[in-house]
Amino acid sequence: MSASPPDFGRTATDYARHRAGFPSELIERLAALGVARPGARVVDLGTGAGSLARLFAERGCEVTGVDIAAPLLEQARRLDREAGVRSRYVQARAEQTGLPSGAFDVACAGQCWHWFDRPAAAREVARLLTPGGSVVIAHFDWLPLAGNVVSATEQLILRHTPEWPFAGRAGLYPQWLTDLQDARFTCIETFSFDVDVLYSHEAWVGRVRASAPVAGTLQAGAVARCSHELHRLLLERFSDDPLVVPHRVWAVTARTPT
Repeated sequence: MSASPPDFGRTATDYARHRAGFPSELIERLAALGVARPGARVVDLGTGAGSLARLFAERGCEVTGVDIAAPLLEQARRLDREAGVRSRYVQARAEQTGLPSGAFDVACAGQCWHWFDRPAAAREVARLLTPGGSVVIAHFDWLPLAGNVVSATEQLILRHTPEWPFAGRAGLYPQWLTDLQDARFTCIETFSFDVDVLYSHEAWVGRVRASAPVAGTLQAGAVARCSHELHRLLLERFSDDPLVVPHRVWAVTARTPT
């Protein structure tokens, strides 16, 4: 079992506005692996505001996004309209989507596998995919390096949410390989690459506010206090605007048995 998920629906507007979506290089690499071919039927579990779903849709895939939070799905539809693409969205749990068996060529999950009941989600993915279908689990994480703005931000978050379990991570998830092996997926491969993301001070405060341990967990007054403290921290210690924030993209791909 994984950690109890936060309520990202409470922060849907900030989530859609300030959380940088997956970079296009991710879909280029997936296309090179034959995963993101035009016309492929894709289901995106835990789609949120549709960041990963849109990358597949822009490659000409037929995409269905699934998320439990209706406010996030509304943001996904809005961002799709602005991007000039269209996907179908369904409000449901990743572990029990209600979608038909064997209906998809690709199942993906971006920045969310840790919130699922992972064994149940893996079984649902296997049910949804055609024989030989592909699964992609991807992450796009900020990197806390010694003395950088991410490290200082995480220390601030921990003062407000001491039980947050995801501070200090390196953006690598080898445990997901075991999830896929246990569910009898084959051809398991991983790749990763690092990118810098530019954030204005305002956007970084919004990005942190939209994170699980802040607006996804705290009450409104505590969220406001955390945001105020972060703004002051940036003015005092990280005055460059925009900030250069290092991130890591990590992904695992696998296939169902043919």
